[in-house]
Amino acid sequence: MKKFGFVFTLVLAVCCAGVFAYTPEELLKMAEDKTAFYGTDFKGFYSIVQEKPGEGMNAMEAIMYRRDSEAKWTILITGPAKDKGKGYLQYDNNVWYYDPADHRFTFSSARDKFQNTNANNSDFAPQHYYRDYEIKSTEDVMLGKLDCVMFVLKAKVTNVDYPELRLWITKNDGLVRKKEDYSLSGQRLRTTAIPSYQKVASDTGDHNIPVKMLITDNLRGKKIGDKIQYERTQITISNITFTKQDNSVYTKPYLEMMSER
Repeated sequence: MKKFGFVFTLVLAVCCAGVFAYTPEELLKMAEDKTAFYGTDFKGFYSIVQEKPGEGMNAMEAIMYRRDSEAKWTILITGPAKDKGKGYLQYDNNVWYYDPADHRFTFSSARDKFQNTNANNSDFAPQHYYRDYEIKSTEDVMLGKLDCVMFVLKAKVTNVDYPELRLWITKNDGLVRKKEDYSLSGQRLRTTAIPSYQKVASDTGDHNIPVKMLITDNLRGKKIGDKIQYERTQITISNITFTKQDNSVYTKPYLEMMSER
């Protein structure tokens, strides 16, 4: 009986370990899939706080709508008062910025900075780690208490924000916990930390949404005392819902109408 119990325990341990034994390709694909919501629309409230060393902090609030199945999204800035009514719209692979001060749309791009913060417009959309990058190397690492695989990725297409990425993905759930963006010359440009996620249910299943994202710009900083302090932008996401939005939400007239309220 003791021998049977030992064998059973060993088999159970092997099976449980196998549940999380993803190949690097599977883990990277999982990380990409978890950034998109193709079966439903997404709506969330965003708090965006930028900290500039020696200059203090600037805060804004926004509402985001996404329809990933059609590669559309809308961001409406709701505060502070000086920025209220400004917005962004993506459709047909184009990004447009609307300023109610002159009632005009100007062309932007996914690579542009969002309201001159350390976030890019593309940070608010699905990430294409598996589709647009190839794996150059992987390494099993600990990120604090998180058991991760660290990926070094090289772009295999030209229309990406950064030609090289490093990703820390937790082995058991395929969630990105840290990301570093690099130039072609190997210079680190930005570091994004995503320490925790919130699970939100929808009709199509549960979705993992970052609670907070902390983006550090490794190029924009100031020496204070004996240390370089870099600009940082923290994005907090709350009040998330997954419900169908009216088609008009993803149009220029919608931004124009909402800016007048």
